[in-house]
Amino acid sequence: QVQLVESGGGTVQPGGSLTLSCQVSEYVSRIYTLGWYRQTPGKERELVAHVDDKGNVKYGDFVKGRFNISKDLTKLTVDLQMSGLEIEDTAVYYCNASNPLRQYWGRGTQVTVSS
Repeated sequence: QVQLVESGGGTVQPGGSLTLSCQVSEYVSRIYTLGWYRQTPGKERELVAHVDDKGNVKYGDFVKGRFNISKDLTKLTVDLQMSGLEIEDTAVYYCNASNPLRQYWGRGTQVTVSS
């Protein structure tokens, strides 16, 4: 059974930093693209960042160098280090594992940026 378990969400002031971590099943860790998406009420879920099985990374346009995604195949984690957080980054962040045939989602973790 594939499981994606997020942790690390919380509340931070504008300009602050947070690191989100996703524990992934070994089955998907090596052959799936792993990433983070986010969603706010009334909006579609959008890509924050993902890293494929070859280590290629893609970020959403809004990231603008503020976030860094990394995966650790020993710990079976994919982390999202976020800095320079803005109020507009407030959202539920979801861990994702995908390939051309299927995808899996975590339950999500809330990130709130507020002064």
